[in-house]
Amino acid sequence: MRDLQTVVPGQVSIYHCGLTVQSSPHVGHIRKEVVFDVLRRWLRHLGYQVTVIANVTDIDDKILAKSAELGTPWWAHAYTFERELHDAYAALGCLPPDYEPRATGHIPEMIELIKILIDRGHAYPAADGSGDVYFDVRSWPDYGRLSRQKIDDMEPAEDSEPRGKKDPRDFALWKGHKPDEPETASWETPWGRGRPGWHLECSAMAGKYLGDEFDIHGGGIDLRFPHHENELAQSTAAGRPFARYWMHNAWVTAAGEKMSKSLGNGALVKQVTEQYPPRAVRFYLLAPHYRSAIEYSDTSLAEATASLERIDNFVDRAKDLVGTAEPVVPDAFAAAMNDDLGTPGALAVLYTTVREGNSAIEAGDREAAAARLAEVSGMLEVLGLSADDPVWRRQGGDDGALVSVVDGLISELLKQREDARARKDYAAADGIRDTLIKLGVEISDTPQGPKWRLPR
Repeated sequence: MRDLQTVVPGQVSIYHCGLTVQSSPHVGHIRKEVVFDVLRRWLRHLGYQVTVIANVTDIDDKILAKSAELGTPWWAHAYTFERELHDAYAALGCLPPDYEPRATGHIPEMIELIKILIDRGHAYPAADGSGDVYFDVRSWPDYGRLSRQKIDDMEPAEDSEPRGKKDPRDFALWKGHKPDEPETASWETPWGRGRPGWHLECSAMAGKYLGDEFDIHGGGIDLRFPHHENELAQSTAAGRPFARYWMHNAWVTAAGEKMSKSLGNGALVKQVTEQYPPRAVRFYLLAPHYRSAIEYSDTSLAEATASLERIDNFVDRAKDLVGTAEPVVPDAFAAAMNDDLGTPGALAVLYTTVREGNSAIEAGDREAAAARLAEVSGMLEVLGLSADDPVWRRQGGDDGALVSVVDGLISELLKQREDARARKDYAAADGIRDTLIKLGVEISDTPQGPKWRLPR
């Protein structure tokens, strides 16, 4: 989507495929969440009412296999990693979806969709009595439209066994129950007990909450085929127009390969955010264009951390000089964001504004410094990077509580210093200052009163 102002005026509906909760989320998984969080924030800034649905796939071949290996109920295994996914969202400052449906909670909608496809001649139960139900790709002339492929050039579907298929590329809408699978991982249907196919789940859930047609469907580029291709085919074959626009973010790579648990090169979000500030990790993930691949490296994360520190340093200096400023968004930043969510161009505007702001501070130009502070504050707010956002202050559990205590203690000492100076007890005031400096606390006296911070 080139121009983000072409969506339906007043409201925008977004569906993006959430994680299959089989294991801990890595940075490659969570890039999508950051991309769509920035999109959501930008559309809201433009004045749209945004509805976001992001599903959770909590029943799947891999979930069943991994839970069996660990001797854990499949539903408990899925819930453990669903909670880790939520922690990863929060760690990187992502707003929660308006609703996050689970696949297992929408079996009736899936069965209904299968019935429609069978009635229309686009799906069939396997003739071998397995309970499998397949989508007939040859019955739908538009199959391959999204990924721009011809059926004969496609590989056979990998989401089911070839038993009972008319064509090896036909994909599973429903998977018949197998004797070695838990009985609880199956539901009764007109075709026998079983569980849903992955592609069917998203079509049913998107339709349930956003209707037959909605604005934007997104996910990682690896989902374009076969997952999104299959979603589009089964939904449109059922008479539902489905998504108006598709957005796919590129991979996070490690040594040139897609970050993946199966390859053993996944950097877990909970580990990366212990090594680097979570705001800096978010900054690193949103800085490149969403359709560009990101190579994961400690060097890149260190550079993102340093860049954010320079921006924060300007904000702190400007606030010391002029106080706060009402956030505004520069036109050049808006133009970049409206051009296919162009974060590289938007960040170029941010960097330029910071440089101009620092020059204004050095020149003592309070008016120009205030204007640049307002613009930087506005841009950081849109990107979800404002240091004043409560989401960053709340992070850290006990550490967050400790920060609050330290802030209270230092603020009280600074108040005592101010009281000492007011009564002209300069020795006491200097003693408080010297004690704080020895503890590594930087103090600066500003027109708005004393400020403190720890070295970055």
